[in-house]
Amino acid sequence: MFELILNILLLLGLIYALAFNVLEAAVPVKVQKNPYALQPNVWPQVIMGLLIVCILINIFNIIRKNKGKPEFSLAQFGKSVPDFFKTKMFFGMLIVLVTSFILEPLGFMVTSFLFLVAFGYLLGDRKYGRLVIVALVITLFLYIVFGVLLQVNLPRGTVPFLRDFALWLEALL
Repeated sequence: MFELILNILLLLGLIYALAFNVLEAAVPVKVQKNPYALQPNVWPQVIMGLLIVCILINIFNIIRKNKGKPEFSLAQFGKSVPDFFKTKMFFGMLIVLVTSFILEPLGFMVTSFLFLVAFGYLLGDRKYGRLVIVALVITLFLYIVFGVLLQVNLPRGTVPFLRDFALWLEALL
């Protein structure tokens, strides 16, 4: 039942995003006048349309597979909700939520490092030395790929000493 509810919520979110963000997105006049230019809203419409079709198929398959099963009811779902708050999935979602809030103040480097350490711990890695080294290597790799090679402006942080650290690291790389 949880999977069905999650799929329905995802479907509603995609329909909302398609209707109010993608279909109403402004297309520059310069692009509109060029008959050979691919409109910038075409790919998002195609991708979101395909996602909606796939989610509808998934919803249909979930209902068909579980039809008539006694555990496939809202009452059983209500009983299983407290157990969900004890799962690794919930704590993983909580880590991602906290990460989204601390990204801007702490910056990309610190946030990525903390995220990787927390997720590694959540997934069962208890060798802290290795966990810290792997998180540092992956964070530096991500920074080099996105910040240096692809030249994506990554958040440096608003905390002064963390911002200074990010600027110092950028100067090194």
